[in-house]
Amino acid sequence: MTDHRYSRQIRFAPFGADGQERLGRAAAAIVGCGALGTVQAALLARAGIGRLRLIDRDFVEESNLQRQMLYTEDDARDAMPKAEAARRHLLEANSHVEIEAAIADLNPESAEDLLGGVDVILDATDNFETRFLINDYSVRESVPWIYGAAVGSYGIAMPLLPGETACFRCIYPEAPQSAQPTCETAGVLGPLTNLIGSFQAMEAMKILAGRRDSVRKRIFTADLWSGPVREIAMPERNAECATCARQEFVFLTGRKRAPVSLCGRNAVQIHEHARPLNLAELSARLKGLGSVRQNEFALRFHDGIYEVTIFADGRAIVKGTTEPSIARGVYSRYLGN
Repeated sequence: MTDHRYSRQIRFAPFGADGQERLGRAAAAIVGCGALGTVQAALLARAGIGRLRLIDRDFVEESNLQRQMLYTEDDARDAMPKAEAARRHLLEANSHVEIEAAIADLNPESAEDLLGGVDVILDATDNFETRFLINDYSVRESVPWIYGAAVGSYGIAMPLLPGETACFRCIYPEAPQSAQPTCETAGVLGPLTNLIGSFQAMEAMKILAGRRDSVRKRIFTADLWSGPVREIAMPERNAECATCARQEFVFLTGRKRAPVSLCGRNAVQIHEHARPLNLAELSARLKGLGSVRQNEFALRFHDGIYEVTIFADGRAIVKGTTEPSIARGVYSRYLGN
C-alpha cells in the first residue's frame, strides 16, 4: 500500500510517517458500537489502525440511525448485530484494516478474551458497571482507556492512563445512586455524539502513534445546545482508591451474571445461561407461538407482547419490560430454565 491514502495525516508534522507506521501496527478495542463507538471505529479504521476489535451485544434498530453513523435501513430491517454491521461497512472504507466483530457481552467472564492483546480501549458503553470493569482491567494490565458519555446536548470525555492519571474510580468511587437521564428519557443529538467520539478517537490515535506525551490529561465537557465547551483539570490520584491504590479488582471477579436493564431500551438482557443454541431448531420450535425471524447471528421472536432477540450463545434481549423478573420469566417460557 502506498502512503497516498494517509498522506494528509502524515503531513501533519506532530504525527508524521513514524506515527502512521506505529498506528498501523497497533490494536484497539471499542466497547459498544452505538453512537460514540461508530464514530470512533470509523475514524480509527480510516486512519489506518492495524487491528480493531468491535465489541457489542446489541442489534441495529431504526431509532439508531439518527446518530449511529455506520448503519443503514437495511441493517435495521435485518436486525443485524451492530458489531458485524459495523465491521462490514468499515471494510468497505478500508479493506487493509483487520477488523474483528465480537457479538458479545463484556462481563467478568469474557473480559480477558475481549480486551486482551490491545494497546488502548475506547469506552462507548451506557452504564457504570461496564466502565468499572474496563477500569479494573485497565489498571491491572496497564492498558490506557478513553472514557466518554453523551446524553441530551451534554457530553464528557477523558483519557485514563494507568500510573499517570487518576483512574476512573478515583473520580467516581461509586456509581450514581439516583436515576440518571438516558437517551430514551432525555434524547441525544447526533452532533454531540460525533464530537465526543471524535475526541476519544483523537486521544487514542495519539497513544497508538507513540505520541502519549501529547494526550490531553484533562476532562473535556461540552453542552452543544447552550454551552459551554471547556476542559478542566483531572483530580489527583486518590491514595485510598480501591482500584489503583489498593489493587482490588472487584469488578473482574467471576460472579454470576444477573439480568441487566438496558439503558433507554425498555429491555432487559438475560445472560444467565452459557449454552450454545441451534437457532434453526429454535426457530422451528417457536413457529406457531408468534412471529419469528432469523439470520446467521440471532433469532427475533415476538409473541404479541414481548420481543425476544436470542443469540447463539444463549444470551437474549427481552424488549417490552425493564423488570428483570418479568424478562427472566419470558426467557424461561420459551427457552427453558
